[in-house]
Amino acid sequence: MKSLFLLLLCALLAGAASGQSAHQRLLDEQNERIIPRYLLQDPNGRAVSNDDFRGRFQLITFGYTYCPDICPTTLVDMAAALTRLGDKAARLQAIFITVDPERDSGEVLRTYTAFFDPRILGLTGSPALIRRAADNFRIRYAKVVNADGTPENYAVDHSAGMILLGPDGVFIEKFAYATPVDTLVETLSPLLAAP
Repeated sequence: MKSLFLLLLCALLAGAASGQSAHQRLLDEQNERIIPRYLLQDPNGRAVSNDDFRGRFQLITFGYTYCPDICPTTLVDMAAALTRLGDKAARLQAIFITVDPERDSGEVLRTYTAFFDPRILGLTGSPALIRRAADNFRIRYAKVVNADGTPENYAVDHSAGMILLGPDGVFIEKFAYATPVDTLVETLSPLLAAP
């Protein structure tokens, strides 16, 4: 009986380990499918693409200014990382891409991102260009109309986290939502310090 229990326990543990491996493989496959490209507009209406930041790292997050909690938390963490990186942050462009172009004009984005850190660049664009950028980065989002049913009273359900691109524009890593600032800085600091 005891040996049967041990055999079952080993089988369960092996299954859990293979499940974790399968989960990690799924995450790796999703990340490999990220196409690090976008063509959007900065707060001045100037066209901006991923190629404009060649030679610098890009730390990108998607969200919207009416977001009640996830986006402000992410931008607080992004701003804290920029501050803690000190002079090394000059090699990093922090970017906030809206998934709510109807409400997030360039001016709205400028005010919003400056509240957290003026180095964070807010980008917007037409709904089609926003959708293309989000699809390229494997970001899911959808408008959710609130219970009162008024069209202008809506939220946007969206993927969270930050995506890091290298100075060559290649995808490096996706940081999950609420990754500790210490972890962000520990990951970014050596990359930004390298020649």
